[in-house]
Amino acid sequence: MTEQIDLPEELNISLGSESRDFTVRGRRAKPIGSSLFQIIFGIVWLGFISIFLSFFFDSFAQGGFNQVISEINDSNEGNSQQSGIFVVIFFSVFVSVGLFMLLGGVLSLFKRGGYFVGTPTRLVRFKKGKMMSSDWEQFNGNIEVRGNNNRGTITLEMRTGRMTSGKGGSRYVPDFVYISGVPGVYEIEQICRKRIKENDPTPLSGS
Repeated sequence: MTEQIDLPEELNISLGSESRDFTVRGRRAKPIGSSLFQIIFGIVWLGFISIFLSFFFDSFAQGGFNQVISEINDSNEGNSQQSGIFVVIFFSVFVSVGLFMLLGGVLSLFKRGGYFVGTPTRLVRFKKGKMMSSDWEQFNGNIEVRGNNNRGTITLEMRTGRMTSGKGGSRYVPDFVYISGVPGVYEIEQICRKRIKENDPTPLSGS
C-alpha cells in the first residue's frame, strides 16, 4: 500500500535501498476520539473548578473569606493577604491543568500525523525534521483498526510503556503508535501483523 506522495529528502536518504511495504501520510497526529476525550475532560475539569471558585467568591461577598481559607490552612495565624495569595496559586494550578487539556485536545485535531513507511524490519515515522524508527519486534501484536478502507486509523501497541498511579494503585500503560487518517488501513494492518510475527523476539511455545 503506497500513496503517491513525495517523501522528504532526509527520509529517503535514511531508507536508502530498503524495500518498502507501505508509504502513507497521516492526516492527524491522534485519532479524533482521543482528541475529543481530551477536550471533554478539560471542559469538565474547568467546570468543577468554576464551581469551587463560585463558592469562594460567595464566601468573600458574605465576609467569610478569611474563615474559609483559615480552615483550609488549618491555621488562624495567616493574614488575609497571605491567604489570598494561597488561593490564587491553588486555583491557578488547577485552572492551568484544565486549560492545558482543553487547548491540547483542540490543537491535536489540526496536527498532521507525518509520514509513515513500513519496511520488512521496521516502521519509520517522520515529522517536521524528526525521524523515529521502531523495529517490528518492539510491537506486541495488539492492533486496533477504525474507519473504512478509504480512510481510517491504525493503533499499534508497543512492548514499552510506563507505570502510572491511580485510585486502584499503580498500573502499566503501554506506548502506542497512531497511524491516523490514512487510506488502505486494513491492508496496512495485515502487513504490520505479518511483519510483527516475523520479527517476534519471544520464543515459540514448545520449542
